Parts: sequence; C-alpha cells; structure tokens
Amino acid sequence: MMAEIALPAEVEWAPAERTAFQRLTLAWGGTLFVLFPVLGLLGLFMRLSHANFFPDLDPIWFYAALTLHGVGMVGLWFITGFSGVLYLLSRYVRPSLAVSRLSFALTLFGVLLLVIATLVGRFAAGWYFLYPLPYRSGGAWANWATDVYLIALAILGVAWTLWALDLLRAIAQRYRLSQALCWHFLRGETKPEVPPLILITTVSTIASLTGFVAAVILLAFFAADRFAGVPADPLLMKNLVFYFGHVLVNITMYLGVAMLYDVLPQYVGRPWKTTATTAFAWNAVLFLVLFAYFHHLYMDFAQPKAFQVLGQVASYMISLPAAVVSILGTLAMVYRTKGRWTLASSLLFAGTMGWAVGGVAAVIDSTIAINFRFHNTLWVPAHFHTYFLMGVVLMIMGFLAHLTAKLSGREEPPALRRTILTLLLVGGYGFLLMFYLAGAHHVPRRYAAYPEELAQGILDARLSLPFIALLSIGILLYLVEVGKRWAVAFATVGARSS
Repeated sequence: MMAEIALPAEVEWAPAERTAFQRLTLAWGGTLFVLFPVLGLLGLFMRLSHANFFPDLDPIWFYAALTLHGVGMVGLWFITGFSGVLYLLSRYVRPSLAVSRLSFALTLFGVLLLVIATLVGRFAAGWYFLYPLPYRSGGAWANWATDVYLIALAILGVAWTLWALDLLRAIAQRYRLSQALCWHFLRGETKPEVPPLILITTVSTIASLTGFVAAVILLAFFAADRFAGVPADPLLMKNLVFYFGHVLVNITMYLGVAMLYDVLPQYVGRPWKTTATTAFAWNAVLFLVLFAYFHHLYMDFAQPKAFQVLGQVASYMISLPAAVVSILGTLAMVYRTKGRWTLASSLLFAGTMGWAVGGVAAVIDSTIAINFRFHNTLWVPAHFHTYFLMGVVLMIMGFLAHLTAKLSGREEPPALRRTILTLLLVGGYGFLLMFYLAGAHHVPRRYAAYPEELAQGILDARLSLPFIALLSIGILLYLVEVGKRWAVAFATVGARSS
C-alpha cells in the first residue's frame, strides 16, 4: 500500500466527472504509446545516418526527420506532462473537461499536419525554422510544406494556450495569484496551505504562456513576410524562436518535477510540503527562465553584449534553485527510508538524477568561454538529451507507471522492474556518452553524414549503436508492461462510466 500523506482538503467531483478525467488522462497517455516509438525510430535513423549506413541518402530526409523528431518529442512530452499534472491537480482544483477534450482534438490535428509537412512535404528547416530559411529553401521543399508546418504550430499553440489559461482559471478559483505563488510563505505565513504541485504548476503555466505569446508574434511576422512581402528582422526572429523553444523545454522539465514532488512522497512516506525556501526557489525560476535563453545566441555577435552576459548569469543562477531544493530535496526524502521501489518510484528518482547530470553539462555549455568551443558540436545534443531523455522522460514514464498501476490494480514483477531500469540506464547513458565524446572531439552537429575528414563522428555513432539497442529494448519492455496495465485501466475506467 502507498503511504498516506497529509494534504490540503480535496475538491469533490461527481463520480462521472472523476471517471471522465481519468479516462481522458489515459487517452493522453495513449498518444505516448503511439508516438514515442515512431519518433524514437526517427532518432535511430539519424544515428544510423551518422554511422554511414546510408551513404547515398538524400540529406533532405535526414533534416526532415530531424525536424519532426525535435519538435515532436518536445511536444509529446509537454502534452503528456501537462495532462499528468492536470490529473494530479484535479484533487485540489477543477479544470474544465471540455477544454481538455478540445485541446486533445486540436493537438492530434496539429500532429497530423506536422507529419504531412515533414514526411510528405519534406519540410526540413529544423524545429528552430530560422527566418528566412523556411520560405527560401532553394527548392529543397515547397512553400506549401512551410505553410502546413506553421499552421500546425499555430493550432498546437492555440490548443495549449487554452489548456494553460483554463488551468490558471481553475487555480484562481481556489487561490489568489499571490497565494498560488506562495508569496505568503516568504512573509513567514503558512496559511492557506499550498501544495508544491500548485506552486510549481502555476510558475510553469505562467512561463509557458509567455512562450506561446512569443510564438504568436513569430508566426505573425512569418505571415507578414509570406502574404504581404514585409520582411522581418532575422535577429529578432531568432530571439523569438529560441525564447519559445527554450521556455517550452524547461517548462516540460518542470512539469516532470511537479510530478516528482507529488508522487514520490506516496512511496517513501514523507510529505513534501511547501516552505519559504521552496517558494523563493520557484519564484526565482519564474524570473530567471525568462532570460536564460540568451545562452543560445552567443554566436550572434550583433546581439548586445549585455544580453549575452545576462544569459550566462541567468543560466548559472537558475541551476541553484533546482539543485538546492529539488535535487537535494529528493535525496533527503529517500535517505534512510524504507520506501517501496516500484517501477514508478524508481523512474522518478532516476529522472531526478538525470536532470542533475544534464544540468551540470548545460551549465558548462552556457559558459561563454566554453560555448565558443562546444556550441556547434555534438556536446549540445548530449546535454540536452541527458536532462530530457534521462530526466523528464523518465519522470513522466514514472508517472504513467504509477497511474496505470493505481487504476489497473497491477504492478510489475520486481525482476522485470530491475531489467527495465538496467537497460534504460546503461543503454541511455552509454548512448549519451558517445555524444559527449564526439563533442569533446569537436564533431559538429546538424550534419546528415560525416565526410572522411570527420571520421571520428562516424566511429562515435557506430559505438553508440549497441547502447541504443539496449535502450530500445528497455523502452520496448516498458511500453509492453505499462501498455498492458494501460489497457486494463482504460477498460476498467470505461466500464465504470457505462
């Protein structure tokens, strides 16, 4: 049995509404079982290309795969994380089922358009689609593919903005904004009691809305260029792209951390309560995340130098709240406890440690003097994949394992749990190590294939393949085990609603 944790009073839902919310959360999770393997295979395809398995491949297919893999993976884990956090929050607030259903439908439509733009239209400008490349591809892809890609982003942006606004509305019905951000804790007050889940989600949702606003402005500039012939400023467009992308990735990570704060205590029997330190840390994150993205633009020398310095300072400072509060807090929570180490709790803990490792590598890369050496090398995807794949992905996988176990009444055998964890950790970190070594060897990123002069990149890619095989087997075993529980849970919840 899970440990009982003292929590603030929960809201009451009608049984039919509660069941509908459970079913919708499972439906969001079901998209992961479909899209994760597909997007993962695109990543494998790109690594095989680096290993020179396709010497005659048209490079446009590599870059189309890179585009769909990048934007698809970030979007997939954002929606899965947001839906999971929404489910956990439904104990305290009442999000709208209608808005969530609309967001689900719009998201599926947007994903379909992304697939058409990249795999049919061969749009290959990357997730960053830097202006003015998308409409000036020199015939590499048709302008209609760019139109479809940007329309897809607009639809996804509308869906997620509505979703985020509805969540803030639901939180506002129970807490004032100052209470949701726990400012009263900074004054030494502890009433009303606010779960960390509310604090982290409020911070994340506000920050995500600023990213969506940046995306709207970006798309408006693209439309003005496309249909009115009004050119945009390329440096401004690059700032908007990287602000949107950086915020979306960081918020996805914070959604995983919110799950950690809420779910892990149920397995170790220690509550994770909001304190003044927690409140200060997450309010600092809300401020710093708005400026850390400047570290993506160190190579844009036309950018004012003050922005570059601000990017390094913010990147350094934003790591402190994470390390002091979340990572050390997790270690303190599990220290000398007799917690239940299931697949869910193990993945949540492993994801926290992956976040720590990737965070250190990210801080290294955000140092201007080092970034000059590593900026255009495979060190960048190395640190990104560390805190994303071995961080937030494991956290969200842990939540889904927790949810399906709870709703199906089934848990994995201990031997299977150990096997999955071993494969994921050995395969994942071995795969990433080859990225780091390639970065240390100055192997450039964004190459479809490496020439003889960069043979080190081919070797590192080939050495990564056995680790990718282990990682893939671990993911497959996870999908099979949790997928079985998902099917039982979906059928059980469906029977309850009929």
